[in-house]
Amino acid sequence: MAKPNHSPSPRLLVAALTAVLVLLSADRVHVAEAVTCSASQLSSCVPAMTSSAQPSALCCSKMREQRPCLCGYIRNPNLRQYLTSADGKRVMRVCGVPYPTC
Repeated sequence: MAKPNHSPSPRLLVAALTAVLVLLSADRVHVAEAVTCSASQLSSCVPAMTSSAQPSALCCSKMREQRPCLCGYIRNPNLRQYLTSADGKRVMRVCGVPYPTC
């Protein structure tokens, strides 16, 4: 009677190794925090977006925070003028927020 072969198949070893590597690298993956899109968060930017005033530190902080929402704001006819104006683009540039390609 032949002895049963209890060694794992090469496919099973590759699958197990892949799973271990994925689990070990998971701590290196940065998961984006959910942002609540609220145009009112950018109210501190209105003075700079409607004049040549420099954006405040609060404005820049909020602009960076709301970055994932900017395309939605640009699509909104009531908000578009603020973000697409020369001053709106300047505020984003000064704050280090690239103008979105929507």
